[in-house]
Amino acid sequence: MLITKIRKQGGAAVVTLPAEVLRQMDATIGEELSIEVSQHALIMRPARGERRRYSLGELLTGVTIQDMQALTENSAWAREGEPVGRELL
Repeated sequence: MLITKIRKQGGAAVVTLPAEVLRQMDATIGEELSIEVSQHALIMRPARGERRRYSLGELLTGVTIQDMQALTENSAWAREGEPVGRELL
C-alpha cells in the first residue's frame, strides 16, 4: 500500500501519484483521468475510450413505431413552418 498526502496548490487540492501507480494504471503524465467517488473511496481510471461511439441501432434500441410517429407529429411545426428569424435555408 502506498500513502500520499493531499496538499493545497492555489485553490485546488492536489495528490501526487507515484510513478509506480501510473505504471500500474498504464497512464502517462498529462493524460486525462475519469474520477468516481463510491462509498468514500476514490476510483481513478484513464479516460481513454470513455466517449464511445454508438451505432444507430444501439441509439434506437427500445424505440417503437409509435414513438417515432409521436415524434413526427410533435415536430411537424419545425419542418413545415415558415422562417421566423435568420435561419439558413
